[in-house]
Amino acid sequence: MAEAPQDLSPARVAELLRHGAQGVDVREQYERDAGHIADTLHIELDQLTARVDALDHERPVVFYCRSGSRSALAAQAFAAAGFEAHNLDGGLKAWVKDGLPIEPADGHVA
Repeated sequence: MAEAPQDLSPARVAELLRHGAQGVDVREQYERDAGHIADTLHIELDQLTARVDALDHERPVVFYCRSGSRSALAAQAFAAAGFEAHNLDGGLKAWVKDGLPIEPADGHVA
């Protein structure tokens, strides 16, 4: 059984992503379009169950949303399903506040 999901700081998430973790943006399309973390998947929260095959069960996965609430639900569900799943604590708002980059370069948190 996988461990319970952890709420990870933006710096820790950035480190995990650099080392091969999967990032998954669970927000709506308009939110994603406004700004997102580079090289992450976009699977809206209500589509996660149907798209579970898009994720590699052998690699850690970090879910994120605007503030960390929706992604915390995703992390809990995927941890219960045996994934090494985590949540970006504070969401994309915390990521940007910590000075980490988003795409597009002139993007914002919607």
